[in-house]
Amino acid sequence: MDQASIDALRTAAVPMQMHIINGQSVPASDGQQMEVLSPLNGQRLTMVAKGTKADMDAAIAAARAAFEDRRWAGQPPAARKKVLLRWADLVEAHALELAVLGVRDNGTEIGMALKAEPGSAAATIRYYAEAIDKNYGEIAPTQEGFLGLIHKEPVGVVGAIIPWNFPLMIGAWKLAPALAMGNSVVLKPAETASLSLMRLVELAHEAGLPAGVLNAVTGEGPVVGEAMALSMDVDVLVFTGSGATGRRLLTYAAQSNLKRVYLELGGKSPNIVFADAPDLAEAAKVTAFGIFRNAGQVCVAGSRLLVEASIHDDFVAEVARIAEAMKVGDPLDLSTAIGAVNSDSQLRQNLQFVRAAVDEGGTLASGGSQLLQGTGGYFMAPTIVTGVAPKATLAQKEVFGPVLAVTSFEDEADAVRLANDSIYGLAGGVWTSNLSRAHRMIGAVRTGVMHVNTYGGPDMTVPLGGVGQSGNGHDKSLHALDKYTNLKTAWIKL
Repeated sequence: MDQASIDALRTAAVPMQMHIINGQSVPASDGQQMEVLSPLNGQRLTMVAKGTKADMDAAIAAARAAFEDRRWAGQPPAARKKVLLRWADLVEAHALELAVLGVRDNGTEIGMALKAEPGSAAATIRYYAEAIDKNYGEIAPTQEGFLGLIHKEPVGVVGAIIPWNFPLMIGAWKLAPALAMGNSVVLKPAETASLSLMRLVELAHEAGLPAGVLNAVTGEGPVVGEAMALSMDVDVLVFTGSGATGRRLLTYAAQSNLKRVYLELGGKSPNIVFADAPDLAEAAKVTAFGIFRNAGQVCVAGSRLLVEASIHDDFVAEVARIAEAMKVGDPLDLSTAIGAVNSDSQLRQNLQFVRAAVDEGGTLASGGSQLLQGTGGYFMAPTIVTGVAPKATLAQKEVFGPVLAVTSFEDEADAVRLANDSIYGLAGGVWTSNLSRAHRMIGAVRTGVMHVNTYGGPDMTVPLGGVGQSGNGHDKSLHALDKYTNLKTAWIKL
């Protein structure tokens, strides 16, 4: 990847995006469109179809028909595997195109986007492709004269609602295992970041995925997302996003067919630094990158920094020094460390959180302002607020922006108490040279992922899922296949 190749794509025309239903590009049933504004400059990038309930119903009907006639589910595992592997190859071949398109749509810095978006998506698709022909049923140890067989079957039609922060990565986490198990899928991208995900669907069809197996409808959540969640023909719903939306989806499931709903929701993840951390300089660097990359728009971001009191001032000063040296700007520039906030409304929300934090007694140690206003884009300085009380808004609410809340602690018990003083439990981290303490913290902090002397980076071999109000179910790893699988028992008298 070089800057010239990126620049060649940065102003490429982006055609109006239509729905993809039954293998065909189709407009909204009423002809309506939505404007796509680029966070880089606030200008129109393109238009996308503004879906209706009728559009979503048509996509679900196509997925149901494809599942019932077994055009995909009925293919041998080796055949499905070949298609998914071709899909992964195409994603890699189009990686730069996909990454630049995504950056223009959601603002992630290109250095991160290329790896985290098409790179991650291709690896995820390939991982589940390789798992297809290794995922067997079971023979149960039964009483004499009987045979117990446990069959693994696809669930049917999967509805997937994908967020705007990493649409390709998170989309692949849901699409790849669902398709690997033989399901049909209807995809609803985020309103503010749908373009690269729709291109991913086009590449799936180029790879040989049968028409109707993967459908995608763009539009507003309260319209097409609600129609998906209320449908009697969607068997499983998977969602990454806000807790408020997750609650509505659970309500819609109860009001319709009691579809299974798997949710990856918010986080307020604690990053805990003890004075005996093996390398405090490295801990400060990773802390800064763990909250400020992608403008803080990362589900597992270490947004709460808990620091042992004896090193608090020096450690926070070092994190601030690193943060202030991180270049904020054009996300299509390879030298940029922090790109754009996804939307103007998200930027305004971020700034309001900072004002509230100061009003509640916090001290603004760094940042706190909008940057590069002359560009028309949505840029924010990496922000550090110290002295954040445990019950303060900034300690309890997810910002989803480049804002770090800092609180000091006295000892291990105090650190655990502060870490667990949250409705969330998505991720966390601990920095210590004490092996026993590390294991105690892993067990004591209520979270789905716990990092030790690092923050971020777990690969596809391990699951990602939260506890508490961070959701249920798991993405990544072989455990993700469980969401898209029905178990059927055959009890046979011999």
